Amino acid sequence: MADDVDFSVLTAAANHARSRAYAPYSQYQVGAAALTTDGRLITGCNVENASYGVGQCAENTLVGQLHLTGGGQIAAFTCVNANGETIMPCGRCRQLLNEFAAETFQILTPEGITNMEGILPQAFGPADLGKVAP
Repeated sequence: MADDVDFSVLTAAANHARSRAYAPYSQYQVGAAALTTDGRLITGCNVENASYGVGQCAENTLVGQLHLTGGGQIAAFTCVNANGETIMPCGRCRQLLNEFAAETFQILTPEGITNMEGILPQAFGPADLGKVAP
């Protein structure tokens, strides 16, 4: 599925989501867009809060949208800043994306398209929880 992704469509959707961001404190608007393995286009934007630590990254609201629209896995993803430039998810958001990434997950980065291993090597995930000794 991700091999034939039109990342220009995802980037346009991320830019539209970014236009809905609530960023009165940092002025750093972020929009995210993803394609699910079943073909849905989902988006998210950052939502800040006066209590800074309570704010949500665009990736976080995108994952909420994933579950609100039926769940599943993310096949392809990108995010942009207020200038429409492709940016990288922060470390926390890379971990969040890892939780919902399909095996064939692809991400558009400032350096090109890569997979989860390319952005979060040796990631901790759900499978690691089963490795606890009794």
